[in-house]
Amino acid sequence: MKFRKATREDVYEIVKMIANDKLGRLREDFMDPLPERYYIAFENINNDINQELIVLENETGEIIGTLQLTFIQYLTYQGGIRAQIEAVRIKEDQRGKGIGEKMFNWAIQRAKKRNAHLIQLTTDKKRPDALKFYEKLEFKASHEGMKLHFN
Repeated sequence: MKFRKATREDVYEIVKMIANDKLGRLREDFMDPLPERYYIAFENINNDINQELIVLENETGEIIGTLQLTFIQYLTYQGGIRAQIEAVRIKEDQRGKGIGEKMFNWAIQRAKKRNAHLIQLTTDKKRPDALKFYEKLEFKASHEGMKLHFN
């Protein structure tokens, strides 16, 4: 398996994975061709040195997973950097094979390489299996997260 930075050509497969669950189907606008706003978002991510959109390929070059890492510089923790992991998805026919754990281990090592002092994530309360998975990886529910949606 190979981790690599996503390219514009990967956007369709990435959005397909993101849209392929009960919550993603409600939020995403997956169609062929994809709406241009996904490609605009990709360009914004790709041009930001603190964003890394990653894909995981199997031995045949098929994309089987994706994640996004954001590196946040801040003043607390003596000017520390934290890594935020988002949009972790595994292709449906590849789930249950330990790929998610490999992806998180890769992301943790990548965050350490970028000198982050922690990696964090949020998960929707409607995803209890995901919560159990993150706890198995030793993530701790140390804070209460809150959101304010604008639309």
